[in-house]
Amino acid sequence: MEHSDMNVEQPRLGRRGTLVLLIVLGAFPPLTMDLYLPALPHMADTFGTSHAMINLTLGAYMVAFSVGMLFWGPLSERTGRKPILFTALAIYIISSLLCALSSSVEGLIAFRTVQGLAGGGVTVVGTSIVKDMFDGREREKVMATVMSLVIIAPMVAPVLGAFLLKVASWHAMFVVLALFACIAGVFVMLYRETVEEKSTAPILKSWNRLGVVLKNPHFAYLLLLFSLVPMCLTAFLGSAAYVYIDGFGMSEQTFSFIFAFNAVCAAFGPTLYLRLSRRLPVQSIILGCFLVVIVTGGMMLSVGGLSPWMFAALAAMTTIAVIIVRVPGANLLLDQQTKDTGSAAALIQFSGTMMGAAAVQIVSANAHDLIRNYGLLLMIIGTTCAMLWLIVRHRPFVTDVLPQNRAAE
Repeated sequence: MEHSDMNVEQPRLGRRGTLVLLIVLGAFPPLTMDLYLPALPHMADTFGTSHAMINLTLGAYMVAFSVGMLFWGPLSERTGRKPILFTALAIYIISSLLCALSSSVEGLIAFRTVQGLAGGGVTVVGTSIVKDMFDGREREKVMATVMSLVIIAPMVAPVLGAFLLKVASWHAMFVVLALFACIAGVFVMLYRETVEEKSTAPILKSWNRLGVVLKNPHFAYLLLLFSLVPMCLTAFLGSAAYVYIDGFGMSEQTFSFIFAFNAVCAAFGPTLYLRLSRRLPVQSIILGCFLVVIVTGGMMLSVGGLSPWMFAALAAMTTIAVIIVRVPGANLLLDQQTKDTGSAAALIQFSGTMMGAAAVQIVSANAHDLIRNYGLLLMIIGTTCAMLWLIVRHRPFVTDVLPQNRAAE
């Protein structure tokens, strides 16, 4: 059943303010990841270390971010969303400032880990609030709107990062992240709690609900399937700076603009999905996106290294396909659970982020052939996802949900 109104009213934020809050919370992962991407090669030289070591500042953040979601998500069912947001934001601000003060790569990795633990709390609560407040097609519209606007963050972040690198240093980037978290805190102050019936179980048993959710076989299968998809995007994030700057000889500023082009393309993904889903079966849209990933992977292997523009075009096609799948994928997963929203959201975000962290390390393992590594990864992931989807796309736990998503707006 669809609802046009919010399930929990927000008297101080209103509908628009609520969307802004969700966008701000959703912007934390791309901002924290992408702001300092232009500085990665420079940081490797500054610290006198390898690309793989610098990439650990990405990988460590993503792993800690994933663990943080598993910690904070179930806990928010007992304490409510608002206390978790305030606590996570406070830790995020402090750890960001400590990152800015780091004088060694080991220290930076350590503080990025703490930053990731806090960032996980912010993100998982944002996803949980969407489930708290919206149902059915309305939730899908909100998710698409938030996702489209959140993509502004990776458009702006590398450009801002490249500018900061010119006028200051990479340290300033983490100060900016701390300031952004302060702004988020203002919106959280205006937010009205959306958990109307809090769990009364002992606090140490909050995390047992993760196991309860995973025992749902439909949720577990779809979780495996849709957790593989983000690998295609994060592998690009972890290799793009080295491909464009070290491989094609671009400046940090030029890299930031061509990276922003990828984000501009991604911004059309959610809107494109909503348009396509009015005319085509959602099952076919998802399968088509997996086929696009396979094809672009093959093209990346054959012509991806010819020019930065060819690489950018293929990466953009892949990104659009991945973003399109994220909207129905997340909604389908959330609809498998009527309870334990925080735990379900935590597992969805955790699995996708962990797989993404693995993709960054896989692609960067051989730094001398990043484009080939990326192309192979795309073909493997696209093929695996297509096969897994073909098995379940006509099963009741999928078809009973997806036809509702094609209702006329």
